[in-house]
Amino acid sequence: MDAMAAAGLAPAKPLSLVGDGKLIRYRVEGDKAGSKNGWVVYYDQPSPAGAFGTWKTGESHTWHEATSKPVTPAERQELQRQLRAAQAARAAEQVVVHTSARQRAAKLWATARPATNAHAYLQRKAVHAYGIRQLRDMLLIPARDVNGELHTLQFITADGTKRYLTGGRLAGCYFAIGKPRDMLLLAEGLATGSTLHQATGAAVAVCFSCGNLLPVAKALRSKFPRMRLVVCADNDSNTAGNPGVTHARAAAKAVGGFLAVPKFKGGA
Repeated sequence: MDAMAAAGLAPAKPLSLVGDGKLIRYRVEGDKAGSKNGWVVYYDQPSPAGAFGTWKTGESHTWHEATSKPVTPAERQELQRQLRAAQAARAAEQVVVHTSARQRAAKLWATARPATNAHAYLQRKAVHAYGIRQLRDMLLIPARDVNGELHTLQFITADGTKRYLTGGRLAGCYFAIGKPRDMLLLAEGLATGSTLHQATGAAVAVCFSCGNLLPVAKALRSKFPRMRLVVCADNDSNTAGNPGVTHARAAAKAVGGFLAVPKFKGGA
């Protein structure tokens, strides 16, 4: 439990962990009531060990109890077997979770109406509603793979709050604006991607986060082996390590693409 809390994935209510290696889903502290985004697999023999994570972000961790008692080769082998089994259980459950998310995404997308430029968020960002939809006051941005299959949705409220459909696959998925010809731009967010399209007329892949730039870039390079790919970084100059530029540079380098970094007054 301490390891789960240290990772920010403490259960909202105490869990009864039997130690039989079965995957248990639970509500992470701070998540909305009724959700079960967290998962944990626990073994109590030969020594306490297991794995845990959350479908909300896709992160996962392994853990085993530190002990001063020497571990025998047989115990070490069993521990490794258990950790592999825990990851296999997680992978099997992930298939179920992703399938459920795809089905929910399809239903919500079908229910929503085309968004208009009048939405408060789009008005504030001065961008158009390029192929997105709206459900009540929320914008729906589809995340699709290179084959066009819808995997999950991003929701943006009028005040700019963003969240994702729980359990949906995001890695390697993007929202496409325009049709690529000789150049394709990659950007993190909807507002940035829409602005780039309005300014250049070029097709844009909205990747949703800096961490997803590399998976999307690799997927697009596989689909368009000769396409000119330009990764347009968010310049997070006030954030340690500047993750926007760091991830964008890595993505551009990995696919033989170009890097574009915005310059701001003040030298950033």
